[in-house]
Amino acid sequence: MGPDTTTGLPLRGLRILDLTEGAAQSCGRYLADLGAQVILVEPPGGSAGRAEPAAFALRNANKTSVVLDLDQAAGRAELLRLAGFAAIALESASPATAAARGLTPAVLRQAHPGLVVVSITGFGQTGPYRDFAATEPVLTALAGVLSRSGRPGAAPVLPPAGLIEPTVGVHAAWAALVAYVHRLRTGIGEHVDVSALEAVVHGFDPGFGTQGSAAAGRPESFPRGRPDASDLYPVFGCADGHVRICVLARRQWRAMFSWLGEPAEFADPRYDAIPARYEAAARLNPLIAALFADATRADLVAEGTRRGIPVAGVLTPAEVLATGHFTASGTLIDAEIADGLTARIPSGYVSVDGVRAGLRQRAPRPGEQDVPRTAPPGPAAAPPWSATEQSGLATEQSGLATEQAAGRHWPVPSAASGQPPDGWSPGDGPLAGLRVLDLGVIVFGAELGRLFADQGADVIKIENSAFPDGLRQTRKGGGMNASFAWGHRNKRGLGLDLRTDEGRRLVGELARQADVVAANFKPGTLASLGLSHAELSEVNQGIVVCESSAFGSRGPWRERLGYGPLVRASCGVTALWRDPELPLGDPAAFCDGSTVYPDHIAGHVAAVAVLAALIGRSRSARGAAIEIAQADVALMHLGPALAAESLALPPAAHVPAAVFSCAGDDEWCVIDVRDDADWARLAQVLGQPELAGGDLATACGRLRRRTQVEDLVARWTAARPPAQVMSVLQAAGVPAGAMLRLPDELTDPHLTARESFRTLAHPLLSRPVPANARIAHFSSVPDPPLRPAPMPGEHTRDIARTLLGLTGAEIDRLVRADVLQLPQEAVALPAIPGAITPETAGEARMPGLAAQPSADRRNSARRAPAAPGRSRRSRRVRAMRDIGELTERLRHFAAARDWEQFHTPKNLAMALAGEAGELLAEFQWLTPEEAAGIMTDPQAARQVRSEIADVFLYLIRLADVLGVDLLDCAAGKLAENEHRYDAATYRGSRRKAPRLS
Repeated sequence: MGPDTTTGLPLRGLRILDLTEGAAQSCGRYLADLGAQVILVEPPGGSAGRAEPAAFALRNANKTSVVLDLDQAAGRAELLRLAGFAAIALESASPATAAARGLTPAVLRQAHPGLVVVSITGFGQTGPYRDFAATEPVLTALAGVLSRSGRPGAAPVLPPAGLIEPTVGVHAAWAALVAYVHRLRTGIGEHVDVSALEAVVHGFDPGFGTQGSAAAGRPESFPRGRPDASDLYPVFGCADGHVRICVLARRQWRAMFSWLGEPAEFADPRYDAIPARYEAAARLNPLIAALFADATRADLVAEGTRRGIPVAGVLTPAEVLATGHFTASGTLIDAEIADGLTARIPSGYVSVDGVRAGLRQRAPRPGEQDVPRTAPPGPAAAPPWSATEQSGLATEQSGLATEQAAGRHWPVPSAASGQPPDGWSPGDGPLAGLRVLDLGVIVFGAELGRLFADQGADVIKIENSAFPDGLRQTRKGGGMNASFAWGHRNKRGLGLDLRTDEGRRLVGELARQADVVAANFKPGTLASLGLSHAELSEVNQGIVVCESSAFGSRGPWRERLGYGPLVRASCGVTALWRDPELPLGDPAAFCDGSTVYPDHIAGHVAAVAVLAALIGRSRSARGAAIEIAQADVALMHLGPALAAESLALPPAAHVPAAVFSCAGDDEWCVIDVRDDADWARLAQVLGQPELAGGDLATACGRLRRRTQVEDLVARWTAARPPAQVMSVLQAAGVPAGAMLRLPDELTDPHLTARESFRTLAHPLLSRPVPANARIAHFSSVPDPPLRPAPMPGEHTRDIARTLLGLTGAEIDRLVRADVLQLPQEAVALPAIPGAITPETAGEARMPGLAAQPSADRRNSARRAPAAPGRSRRSRRVRAMRDIGELTERLRHFAAARDWEQFHTPKNLAMALAGEAGELLAEFQWLTPEEAAGIMTDPQAARQVRSEIADVFLYLIRLADVLGVDLLDCAAGKLAENEHRYDAATYRGSRRKAPRLS
């Protein structure tokens, strides 16, 4: 295969056996890009994926190949021999196939106890769906992505092909390296069970994970229909196509307002806020559309840049291939990807020390091998480096000694010793001892740091309270956004102003003791702060600095303002993610407005590269500079589509492969026929086996009669609920997936069986929220803890004292100078007399509820029937629980350490009044009929009213503490919620409430 080209790459010499097929092969490709020696194990005749040459070539570049017949004893014996040379084995066989071959993960680990075995399957090794067939469309449906894609009232729209598969591969690569570090620390191998479904649920655009900046304009509930996302990041027609804008910050809106000629209709300062503009989109967007209609994309982008308004052209794949920026930045290259096949393709995800870690050599021919023939010295679990790298072990040990002598605090042992470092135990997490300085913001920054924090690293979130992370914004200006709680769990918080010389000096001092500095600022920002890798490595040669931006630090777009929606538009994602039922020129056809992509997966890509650099540092004692452009992530995912476009290849013909309407209200199911065998099985299920012959026997024949074929299938699905369609077809071996909405994920039998969600609590959340439980199922690596996300500056004093060595007096001086920032003191609040808390709500009982009603009351015509499956008593208990949670929300709201963000007591009271309005509006757990029924029970009615009165008395007393008139503050909010209590009710309550001193 040619000379070694991995010099300088962090995973150089790490040997990996890749037994995977299809989408799972992208995991080995990324690890190979980072320097690992990945040996693809193929069956006689080659991998089945070779039927799609471009996709196979991109999944398997930088690998070597060996052909083994694993259905024969000789092939299995050779595989076990090769496994003795490997540190990691990737496999994607179904549990049944692995068991039939006698090559289960347990067998591999029994033969080689030091081996890390990573199983990458559609649904994991356990659970009711474990034997289901998984394809991208099926995963899209079951992971909740499809339910948020498309126009309200229309059929849901599948995302472009290629976005889901690499998400799974990157997710598996992270899990593999985490397990490998654990093996380095313990000397013991690991089995990692990666479920593609869970990787997409938690890693693509998680419904219960960090959200983008425009989330402030979205409803907090989960509406059943698809969201009208066209107004979140709107697309407008122009003279030569379309452009998208992202007007989020106040300054951006003010610039847009000026560009529009300052229309009086939008002069009100309330339009400075995203929610107000979102609600007024029907009036605002036509003005922008008229302004843009006659200009070109280039002119609009240039004018937007001049005004500070993020604008991007919506490019097709052909236009992307011809874009100068992607050529100048090294993102797109012309390369041989297979024998006789040269295409324009994305080169790789990241750069390491200024060099692209990407395609170095084409995908191998079957059996084009470079595999070891002589066993290295020592046991099978000993060094995972190739024979030519044995001399590197000495360098590794020397480097480790250098690090530890210099006070490094992540003493990963050499692979040869396999001994845990002093003071570390497996319960600490594999990355315990690492320190990460997290300067990142919004989704990317949150995800990158969280991945390390979840695995035990000490991640310090550094932020300036004058410019808080965008994830901290809430709809009403208080409490904590669930996005921040999700994205920053398990971290510590340091309040610090980097704009000051002293602040920069302190961060530089922290960097001396850190392993990683991560940021996603505009290119050049870290250098301007004196925190570039070149500068930090002078004082800490082991530091790894990771920088991310929208379009990277090279090329003509390096200065462009970048957000995920603009990245999608510029990379071809938006153009491909459209409703085929609408005309090409209709801006409403673009359906990617509600997704947050590629932010999450870009954070995962960066995390893999950073951890690889830290593993490489254990041999060289030197860190690395990692750079990742989010645009490059999107382009890597569209690689097969771009390669096909450059080669003028027709799209793959899978027919039928579509979203089909099912019985019920807006119910859908994906069916994805992969080949002729799937079609024959589907024909059997339809009761028409003759369809498997004749013109329809081949994909080409079905493609010619596509409408007829899809109509035939649609008539069958329309009579059945989606869960039945999925179960019947999957039992027959046909890939199918019911469309799940986000709340459905929490009760899905498979996700429930695999305990995919846990509950995350935070004192400033109104109630606990579901959160991802883990990145994968590990045989011995513990699940992450769920420590609450920090408040601004929550750990400033402790960090300044223990890491910076500052005295109390020095800390106080820096706080007075606003260099360091401490958490704000909580507001002292009166207690709610007799209030029910979430902890006691389950035990609470309304008077009279425990007793059975009398016969005449049971038969009363005024009593409404209880909701199916839920007794009236249980609904009343739920009512008490809801009231308890909401009263606690009010207490947390005011007690928040960051309550100063409301600037004045009146603003705080207004926010509290908004919560009170929501409390009353949330009495929707009682239908009108049920409410009428409760009112026939005087005791229950009095108790409900008493609970409401307690809350109002509490609010009035709180208003007295703050010195504001609650009635004035609450009036607008109560009107919004159509509250039935009038002003006299409040004033009457005020007279009854004693003023607190």
